Amino acid sequence: MTSPMSTGAPGPAGEQDAHPPSATGRGAWHRRVGLLPLAYLAALVVLGFAHPFLPTWRWLAIHLLLLGAVSNAVVVWSTHFAVAVLRAPTPTRRRSEAVRLAVLNVGVLAVLVGGSADRPWVGVAGAALVFAAVTAHLAGLARRLRCALPARFTITVHYYLAAAVALLAGVPVGAWMLVADDRHHARLLLFHAHVNLLGWVTLTVLGTLLTLWPTVLRTRMAEGAVRAASRALPLAVTGLVLLGAGLLAWWRVVAAAGLGLFALAVLVALRPALTTARARPPYAFAGWSLAAAAGWLLVALAVDAATLLPATDPGRAVDHFGAVLVPLLVGFVAQALVGALTHLLPVVLGGGPGPARRRSELLERYGPQRVAMTNAALAVYVLPTPPFVRITTALLILAALVQFLVPAARVLLTARR
Repeated sequence: MTSPMSTGAPGPAGEQDAHPPSATGRGAWHRRVGLLPLAYLAALVVLGFAHPFLPTWRWLAIHLLLLGAVSNAVVVWSTHFAVAVLRAPTPTRRRSEAVRLAVLNVGVLAVLVGGSADRPWVGVAGAALVFAAVTAHLAGLARRLRCALPARFTITVHYYLAAAVALLAGVPVGAWMLVADDRHHARLLLFHAHVNLLGWVTLTVLGTLLTLWPTVLRTRMAEGAVRAASRALPLAVTGLVLLGAGLLAWWRVVAAAGLGLFALAVLVALRPALTTARARPPYAFAGWSLAAAAGWLLVALAVDAATLLPATDPGRAVDHFGAVLVPLLVGFVAQALVGALTHLLPVVLGGGPGPARRRSELLERYGPQRVAMTNAALAVYVLPTPPFVRITTALLILAALVQFLVPAARVLLTARR
């Protein structure tokens, strides 16, 4: 068995750092910031049981996952991976990153309060803070890229830059929808959802999987993976621009062309990952979860095309968009987040191979049952089933999330000892 390092991969989880986590303070940093996405995911579990008492629970659930858990994870881990792939020194001081995360989370909480408690201008103020934090994140990534020496995996940082630009395009539209309810609301909603989900989230995942996937499988990176990622990014960005413009102007042909181009980019980017998996199939929870997430992404893109193309007006497209959101949010986004954290957290917390192995064993526990339960329940949930069946499957998905949250919190809270 070989590692990605044998092919020049950077060891994105930090395996090749010149200093161990304890020497650079990286372990202490990730113990603290690792709790942020877990807190939002825990709030999502609570919401799952309290939702009958909250009329805006769907909106709140989507933003707890995407704006809360995922955005925190993206800001933290894209910075981490950028340092790794650019072979930059591990930062010894994290003041600017800490300020950035503080601003981001104050903004996220304000958006959640504003949107769920009918305080639109509180939400707009929160969106402005989120915009400022992501702008600073984008500037930090660009500065690192500008100062770095040429590196093989620079394309990963380009994915992160494109993802941040996408979110900066989506946030003002979301803020506008909090205070205005005009005849273009459906178009704005479709634009906001697609740009944030396909841009901010999906581009980040695709850029990260280039080096993370072979590391998770403990095997060589597929030949041509970097070339495929480099070809996929311009396709994805062009597709996203066409999709966004088509949705805003409601040019269905343009939107469909953009969505098709984006789906093609996903296939191009994932093809080397499939080649890698054929040579070395996933053998633990992190790999299974990431593989399932990629499958649900393709399903969601197909469903999106099937619901968008026949829609005669934006309102009808919004009415059917729920069929896209469930596989995209639960199947793709949540599983990709949980799978990536399962692999990354044990390594970056430090302490050497022994503690890292014990943490991995704890987070991987009951892996086959969790993956099977989550994906079987989700497959049943998206079918036209009676309400009591949907409630049961939703509870099974929440139970699988709790099975991750409890050991993950334990790992982070006991890492110092």
